[in-house]
Amino acid sequence: MKNQGGFFEIDDKKKRIIELEKTISKNDFWDNADEAKKIMQKLNDCRKDVKEYEGLKTKYDDMETLLLLVRESQGDSGEVRETVNEITEGINELEKDFKKLILRSRLGGKFDKNNAIFTLHSGAGGTEACDWTEMLLRMYLRWAEKRGYEATVTDVLSGDEAGIKKVTFVLSGEYAFGYLKSEIGIHRLVRISPFDANKRRHTSFAACDVIPSVEDMPTVVIEGKDLRIDTYRASGKGGQHVNKTDSAVRITHLPTKTVVQCQNERSQHKNKEMAMKQLKARLFEIQQEKLRNEKEKHYNEKGDIAWGSQIRSYVFCPYTMVKDHRTGTQTGNVEAVMDGEIDDFIESYLST
Repeated sequence: MKNQGGFFEIDDKKKRIIELEKTISKNDFWDNADEAKKIMQKLNDCRKDVKEYEGLKTKYDDMETLLLLVRESQGDSGEVRETVNEITEGINELEKDFKKLILRSRLGGKFDKNNAIFTLHSGAGGTEACDWTEMLLRMYLRWAEKRGYEATVTDVLSGDEAGIKKVTFVLSGEYAFGYLKSEIGIHRLVRISPFDANKRRHTSFAACDVIPSVEDMPTVVIEGKDLRIDTYRASGKGGQHVNKTDSAVRITHLPTKTVVQCQNERSQHKNKEMAMKQLKARLFEIQQEKLRNEKEKHYNEKGDIAWGSQIRSYVFCPYTMVKDHRTGTQTGNVEAVMDGEIDDFIESYLST
């Protein structure tokens, strides 16, 4: 196994560990607690990378040893066949682990490792689009569940007849934003509508927006005079207390007209705290967007939630196919995709 670039610049990481360990051993290391925490996080990240790489190399060496034993064996005994099966299974597992690490190596953005604040909006298509938005919500929640991420829905606006007009949720887990930034854009659905008595084919759209959840944002200053804070009664499920008190909070940042809201907690105070975190994250992203001013960034990329702007199409009829228009990646197994199997699309996007 070659020690390649990116994630696998393992010698550099080992040198970095030695340097960081010397730094943390200094007597005045904890004098600046905030800076010390950042250094400790870098050290832990490097240690984790080295440990994962060496674990992968150990598996590789084990497979090589077993393969050598098989080559030196004579005959076609049951023990040899069992060893061959073990090697085959080990190589398949090794390949999967290797692909995961290769993918991780591409997540080098400043906030790729952060949690993600995820928002879905229904677009053109009316009730059908609201239903499509709810289907996408389920797809992403299933994906998150399989990865062991924690999902917290902070706000949801139900459709007039069915589905969801808009939903915001936070996915907490390592590299959540790094992986899910690939999903930013318009998602198009083609199917026979269950809401059409004539069983006609309908096309619907939903927009996906993802921003990193950033705790340390010293450049974001929010003044009280710039905020309008409204409280209201939470809607939907949530228990007797949630629905009968003005526990939900909506915060409007007047200069940028940015609006965030949270209604999932019973406490108005907790909802306000969560909403403020979202507001800071959104203002930080807007600030970074102005600095970068890149055409490919998602605020310019999303466009209208309608025809001609989709990043991915999900076709249920007259044939079954999910295709990403940016990378060309596609599959005919629509059911698996809607059940959260979207790693191929994420991987192909991050590989471009």
